[in-house]
Amino acid sequence: MHWIALLPEPVPHGTAGTLTDPSAALGWWALRYTPKVARVGEAIVLEVSSSARLWHGLPALITDIIQSNKPVALVKYAQGASSLIAISQLAIAPSRPEQAAAVWPADDLPLHTLAAALPHVDTLERIGVRTWGQLRTLPRDGLSRRFGAALLDALDQAYGARPDIYPWLTLPDVFEASLELSAQVDTAIALLFAAHRLLAQLKVWLQLRHQGVLALELIWLMDERRDTAHQGTLLLRTAQATQDCHHLQRLLGEHLAHVTLPAPAHTLRLRSVEVAPLRSLSASLLPDEIRGGDNLHQTMERLSARLGSQAVLQLQPHLDHRPECMQTWHETATQSVAAYAYNTRATTGKYINKSNFSAVDTDANWAQAQAPTWLLDTPLKLATVQHHPHYLGPLTLLAGPQRLESGWWDGDQMALRDYYVARSLQSGLLWIYRDRLPGASTPLNSSEPCWYLHGLFA
Repeated sequence: MHWIALLPEPVPHGTAGTLTDPSAALGWWALRYTPKVARVGEAIVLEVSSSARLWHGLPALITDIIQSNKPVALVKYAQGASSLIAISQLAIAPSRPEQAAAVWPADDLPLHTLAAALPHVDTLERIGVRTWGQLRTLPRDGLSRRFGAALLDALDQAYGARPDIYPWLTLPDVFEASLELSAQVDTAIALLFAAHRLLAQLKVWLQLRHQGVLALELIWLMDERRDTAHQGTLLLRTAQATQDCHHLQRLLGEHLAHVTLPAPAHTLRLRSVEVAPLRSLSASLLPDEIRGGDNLHQTMERLSARLGSQAVLQLQPHLDHRPECMQTWHETATQSVAAYAYNTRATTGKYINKSNFSAVDTDANWAQAQAPTWLLDTPLKLATVQHHPHYLGPLTLLAGPQRLESGWWDGDQMALRDYYVARSLQSGLLWIYRDRLPGASTPLNSSEPCWYLHGLFA
């Protein structure tokens, strides 16, 4: 058995802020090394004997613990054969927290470092007992009658005669952490620097649970002496589950740039609203292609947060044969891509992927039709000369007809059309159709068919 004890130190003045419960944050971080993590007061203890082989030995494991980035800036380290020995080393650790304490022999440890002996230190020192070894030499029966069985039990546990039994630390189902700012801030964008520490803690929680966040809530508490709201909230959603806290921080920055604080803020809270299992990608044996920059959905979310959801549009297909009804444009990114994804998950229980945007199911004839690159918002009525369409001159029909009969359920929007690919000497290839029903602008006594320009080929 080998135990390591960690103790968070006070954060120096002038940093981003102080975590409300730094020991809990440190305990979550320690779970990456072993599942046997317990909290004893303000200290965190880890039993790492079964995990040492994964780091190719105990020295390499201890070096990794000391050198890794942690949610707490300063941490004291100590180790020992039992948890109580490791905890006792923290009381005599060096003044520089980034260095591990030297391992003292258990018999030489001062008596005041044993928590169970603290109420009896004065009495024991008067009889010349100042170390664990001297306490252990006293008669056990007399020691139990005079000071109680708890002191003997702690001494046995420290020397390994009794097992170390603790309620092991587990992760909560919902992430929630708070940060007290070192100074009150008046602008919302200034909260971003402090939120970075909460996002780093969120990433540890997500990695240990093998999940990605889909929605999170940032809450800031403001000065209650002001005659304003005492709390502000920002709900952030993403279209895909992610552990990329760098992307989340950039999204928070875009949103906070549009927020005005009615009063100075002094505390930040971060809470997970929705998470989903995150499947990791398998590594390749071949050299991977180096890809830089954000992916598409991250770029869309950032643009929508910066420019507004009305400025970034997303194409959404519809099951309709009429070309003008096959697709619509709607708002995207954080207020639409993510909101649309959230609504899709809530109603269907499915995530957005390529299968959600499959092509319109059509018959074989219509599926083989040549669709144009550009579609007019409103079909343009063409002039006809001797039943032949004209557009800046006579048109030559090259292919067609492709017959469309659809929209009978839509009242006046019913479409009975024959589509053709036509060539214009001035405009190139055009997509036109002949309406097989008289339009609203066609005279009732007219026998000429109505021709319309509907699209242009690039």
